[in-house]
Amino acid sequence: MYIENKEIKKNIAIWLIFMFFLISFMIVVGGLTRLTDSGLSITKWQLFSGFLPPFNATQWDHYFNLYKEIPEFKLQNYSMSLKEFKVIFWWEWAHRFLGRIIGIFFLIPLIYFSFKVKIRKIIDLYFIFFLICFQGFIGWYMVSSGLVDRVDVSHYRLAIHLLIAFIIISLIFWNYLKLCVINNFQNKLNLFLPVFFLILIFLQISIGAFVSGMDAGRIYNSWPLMGSSYFPNDSSYFDLFKLSAFDEPSLVQFIHRNLAYFIVLYYLFILACIYKRKLFSLYLPIKLIGSFLLIQIILGIFTLLYGAQIILASMHQISSIFLVSSCIYFLFLNSKPNLQP
Repeated sequence: MYIENKEIKKNIAIWLIFMFFLISFMIVVGGLTRLTDSGLSITKWQLFSGFLPPFNATQWDHYFNLYKEIPEFKLQNYSMSLKEFKVIFWWEWAHRFLGRIIGIFFLIPLIYFSFKVKIRKIIDLYFIFFLICFQGFIGWYMVSSGLVDRVDVSHYRLAIHLLIAFIIISLIFWNYLKLCVINNFQNKLNLFLPVFFLILIFLQISIGAFVSGMDAGRIYNSWPLMGSSYFPNDSSYFDLFKLSAFDEPSLVQFIHRNLAYFIVLYYLFILACIYKRKLFSLYLPIKLIGSFLLIQIILGIFTLLYGAQIILASMHQISSIFLVSSCIYFLFLNSKPNLQP
């Protein structure tokens, strides 16, 4: 994205970084919505009418009665009072409200900047807006999976929903870097190395969503062993080679743990390559990744040891945003030179 007008370029950059933090906040709220089991409290998709919350007792009773019709209430929360329902309702309403705000805050400036510069110069931003709209659809697709025959949403749909959110903030941050950072380093790593590292991080985030979706972090709350052994004793190694492994909480937790170990080993390999070739320009970004990776692992261990306690689990998710951002920056520095941001 090359824009000659410096003032417009500066304004687009400010807008993009604002959207980055707004969507990051949305991810955090979404995680808390999941951790508080609030995601199924609103059982209807109301694109416009749902913008405003209930204002009187009649409206609250209406929403509560709709919630009473789904399996989560009938099988799990059958003793819930209206006061308790309001707590989970507000989490889900805030999550959806933020989604609408994000759509508006992205669309209006996008239209404005389209008149200021040629659309082809910001076509990437139109793709991001499409993903934001698509994310709303996926969010409802996820919620709908928990309204019939189960007390929770599908962990597969939850993973898709979370992964798209990270893709959106990654694309926004990438476009921000293209506007604001000069990438003129000649000595770079093979592009495959940072790309594969980012793929591993995205895969780990997806498996983490599986762990969250199945409450797999509330079992085998020990580390480095799972109970008394390295492998969970309620499964066999052969089960790992079945697709059904992703439906078994203990195996999903095992995969999440061991993928983290592999990511650390791969990080050390990249680190060794950088220092062996004396790529001085990459010393700081690779150390940055290492710092966030260490924080992420420590928070992950404590989240596990304390049975997915809500504050620790949320901090674990927040640190993943910093880790992904540092990986995007690292990838950017190893991409094609960008001499005129």
